[in-house]
Parts: sequence; C-alpha cells; structure tokens
Amino acid sequence: MSKKPTQFDFWFAVNSTEIVVPPKRHIETFGNTIINYHMVSELMDSVGKVRVREGRMQALRPQIITPSSYSTTVMEGFGEQARQYLEWLKEHEDSVRILRYGYTLKQEAFSEQVLTDTPEAVLERVKQSLTDSKDPFRALIKGVDDPWDVCLVKLFWNVIQNSAQANIRELQERRMFEIEDGVPAGLREEVEKGFQAAAQDSSLIKPLGRLLQENGLFERYQDRFFSLVKGRI
Repeated sequence: MSKKPTQFDFWFAVNSTEIVVPPKRHIETFGNTIINYHMVSELMDSVGKVRVREGRMQALRPQIITPSSYSTTVMEGFGEQARQYLEWLKEHEDSVRILRYGYTLKQEAFSEQVLTDTPEAVLERVKQSLTDSKDPFRALIKGVDDPWDVCLVKLFWNVIQNSAQANIRELQERRMFEIEDGVPAGLREEVEKGFQAAAQDSSLIKPLGRLLQENGLFERYQDRFFSLVKGRI
C-alpha cells in the first residue's frame, strides 16, 4: 500500500521536474490542444529501474470569462497533490492571465513501461526518438515516480507561460476582449457570419449549432437558430 504524499513530496516533485524537450508551439488560441508527453522517472524502491510514461494532456480552447462568472480550472484524472499545486500557481502567478480564460485539463491515453537502465540513458534515447517528430506538441520531462502527476502540472504550467503572450495577442486581434452585452465582439461577428452562411448553405447549420453550444450562446440564439432550421426544411 503506497503512502499518502506529504507536503515534502509535493515540493520535491515540483523542484525535481525538468522539462527536457518542451512543445515547439504555443497552445492553440481558438481550438483544442493535445500535448503528447513522455515522462522519465527513477523508481524509488528499486535500484537501476526507470519508468517511462506516455500519454496525452488535452487543453480546451481558452474561454474569456468575466469576473462575475469566474470559474475554477477543471482537472480530470489528476490527484490531490496536483490539484494543490495548480491552486498554488493560480494564487502566486497573477501575471499569467491564460488560466483565467478557463482551461480544462485532461490526462488520457496513458501507458507505461519499466526499464533496467539509468535515467540519463533512457532520457537520451527518448529524446533522440523525438528528434524527428513532426508533432509540435510533443514533450519530454524528467520527474519523480510519486507524485508524478504534479510533474505534469508543472509541464502544463510552463506551456501556459510560454503561450500566454501569443494567446492574448491573437484574442485581441479577433476583438475577443471587447465585450458587448456579455458577448465578445469578435465572437458576435463570427456568429453573425455563421448565420448568414448557413442561410445560404444548409450543410453549415450543424457547425453553427456547435459554435453556439461551445460558446454557451445557444439559448441566446435558439429562436433564430430554429427559425433557420425550419426555413431549410
């Protein structure tokens, strides 16, 4: 039975995490992002044993939210230590605005293997295997075996810090910070263009519906949407 992680384990994991190969690109501003990670850690209770974990972290597109409707970041598949670390970051890193847009972080597609070797040798082999990768969101980190999900949060936070400036610039360019009646000006324009296009091409009605649902606007536009649907029957 494994012991419950302590505050020491928490900070040891944070301080021991090394991002060997970071993603090449910043988080997508207007779409979902999948970060494919490899994580190398030395087993704590076995000499010469190294664990390699592979998986994906999914971040949904940044959502701009007003202070009155601010909601906490949702995490699925992560332990309490990782949650506490993220909360600490949110309290002490006010300059990183991207988390305030409302990210959902999911840990999925997980697999692992234990090798007999040194961490340095395994890291070098995995790093070499990623050299020719065309995936701009692949990452390699060296961390601890427990609590290892804290190491993933540190990776994700690093990606956010490196993405924030570009995300904010792209949101500004699309007028997403200009709120009109509770809706960003850029999003309102996108919705209007969607209605105009769907009125001409019925195959665009479903994408318009998804746009409204994804941005929490379906109820606001539902009468107009259903009128459009009836008009095309």
